Amino acid sequence: MKKLICLALALLMLFSLAACGTKTEAPADGAAAASDKLLLGTSADYPPFEFISVDDKGAQEYVGIDVSLAKKIAEDMGKTLEVVNMNFDSLMASLQKGEIDIVIAAIEDTEERRTSADFSNPYYTDYPAMILVKADKADQFTSLDSFDGLSVGAQTGTTKTEIVTDQMPGAKLVGLTSVIDLVNELVYDKCSAIVLDGAVALKYAKENPDLVVAGASDALGAAAPFCVAVQKGDPSGLLTSINSTIAAVTSDGTVDTWVEAANALADQVAE
Repeated sequence: MKKLICLALALLMLFSLAACGTKTEAPADGAAAASDKLLLGTSADYPPFEFISVDDKGAQEYVGIDVSLAKKIAEDMGKTLEVVNMNFDSLMASLQKGEIDIVIAAIEDTEERRTSADFSNPYYTDYPAMILVKADKADQFTSLDSFDGLSVGAQTGTTKTEIVTDQMPGAKLVGLTSVIDLVNELVYDKCSAIVLDGAVALKYAKENPDLVVAGASDALGAAAPFCVAVQKGDPSGLLTSINSTIAAVTSDGTVDTWVEAANALADQVAE
């Protein structure tokens, strides 16, 4: 439990931070970033994809697989990356308004999202979604039908809410904007389970022996790949460069090094 609390405290700092530890506000007039800057919209409560790291000197910055990709995209464009942190369910609206240039937040290209944004080629495929439950109750959840009549949490705006409503018959969705809040709901028995992307679920289970991945997770199906989102119609002409960067980092093993580094940093944050 101490490790979970430490992780939560560290991640809660994200709401006062941005790239290199300085928060970037979205332009008040709704205009996108200046031409020499690339504004990344993300929701940094999601290790190992986007989260906060603090070094021995107290310096703080956003890190993770998605942040590493965003930095490389900006570098290849000759731009300076700045991060705008917000709740996940606000990302697509901010992108539509031009308040941010791109969204990288473990986000999948879905038919619904394609109505308001365009997507890059895939850059990473996570473990399949997983269901976290309390360890002392794990033997109760062997199938998706086991959650009938029970409260199951998922982060609002994500495809995990659809898993609860569409694949877990009779489950009562508890939608919250913060993954930290979802984990606390589960820890304190305010819901029976939560659904997260696989790598994120494994992180929280690893750092808290009271939580485990339910066997019923095997029935959720394969994972969808993650992509970069840009404004519908790509008015700034970003996708060509983004796809070029993705092609390079996925073919030369760079993404694998980012995954390894992000997992190591996430473990340090939780210690």
